Amino acid sequence: MFTGLIQALGTLQPLGQDQFQISCVLGDVNFILKDLAIGDSVAVDGVCLTVVDIRDRGFIATASPETLNRTKLGQSLEGYFNLETSLRAGSKLGGHFVTGHVDGVGCLQSVFPTATSWEMRFSAPASAATIWQRQIAPYIVTKGSIAINGISLTISDCDLEGRWFQVAVIPHSYQETNLKDLQPGSWVNIEADILGKYVGKFLQSYLKSNLNPLESYNNIPAISTLEEITPEFLAEHGFS
Repeated sequence: MFTGLIQALGTLQPLGQDQFQISCVLGDVNFILKDLAIGDSVAVDGVCLTVVDIRDRGFIATASPETLNRTKLGQSLEGYFNLETSLRAGSKLGGHFVTGHVDGVGCLQSVFPTATSWEMRFSAPASAATIWQRQIAPYIVTKGSIAINGISLTISDCDLEGRWFQVAVIPHSYQETNLKDLQPGSWVNIEADILGKYVGKFLQSYLKSNLNPLESYNNIPAISTLEEITPEFLAEHGFS
């Protein structure tokens, strides 16, 4: 488990088809390396990888075929990669719960500076549109959490179908991560909020079961389909 707060930047060098040597080069490198041990988990651009060997100022990790197919690790190893060690018991949770299990890739549409932040808009690459629509779009909500290249960010705007979303990145996060290196068309790893996934799974399982539809409770009318649960419905009945 991670928090989406990046600690350092590294470079990747392929070692065969499924192994990478990660070299820590920028940021709080000592924080990454000081207690690193074989078997530890490290998020590399939001992808949870297991350390299999320790090297000077870096480590070696192995990626499964699923990881290579689902993330941009299988597409390009150029530039810097965001690094974060796993969350320890008692540590501060400054971002949100990030599992390191990437749902799919996104594509930067546009980026422009404002007085206080960088506005960045993302959508699905054409080749990954199906996965985006199935694994990412249902969990894109305004003010919801999302991890982009392992960075915990808040969605500032999106369309109702989840075909695109926008985030406002503060200058510190922009300068201290690889977001500053992105250009329109760049691919990123995206992980939707795990809490939203659990809620969605629960509702889908319940509504598809042989049980009766949800009964009214505390004057909240029964619902029979997920489409009936809208922001307006929740606000009307006291949820904000």
